[in-house]
Amino acid sequence: MSLRIRPLEAEDRAGWAALWQGYLRFYEEDLPGEVTEIVFQRLLDPAEPMVALVAEGEGALLGLVHCVFHRGTWSVSDVCYLEDLFTAPAARGQGVGRALIEAVYELARGRGVGRVYWVTQESNKTAQALYEKLAERADFIQYRKNL
Repeated sequence: MSLRIRPLEAEDRAGWAALWQGYLRFYEEDLPGEVTEIVFQRLLDPAEPMVALVAEGEGALLGLVHCVFHRGTWSVSDVCYLEDLFTAPAARGQGVGRALIEAVYELARGRGVGRVYWVTQESNKTAQALYEKLAERADFIQYRKNL
């Protein structure tokens, strides 16, 4: 399969939305349409610290990755939070997720970023099998409180 990783474009709206909805279903989340629209606009805005890349192959979008660049307290250089990663079910096991993560690494290096990090659900063993080939597993536990 021929695969191309590239920045998200406005013309990708329908393909991106299908992947985004698949991602939300996977995590059993339901966001209001307004949130999805704002996220899409932010991902296209060069003034935002958010970036989206898509994997394109055989005339369709096969995956997406969203990341957020931000300052941190443990380094002088910025860090990159890989917030969302999703591969279309039909394209899984074909290197799409790996290619997207490696593209984030390349983007981060180009920006002088010192670290890329992300989280996943403990039950997502398939993703963890890939992640453990591409990064070191941290021993941190995430806590959160919705406000």
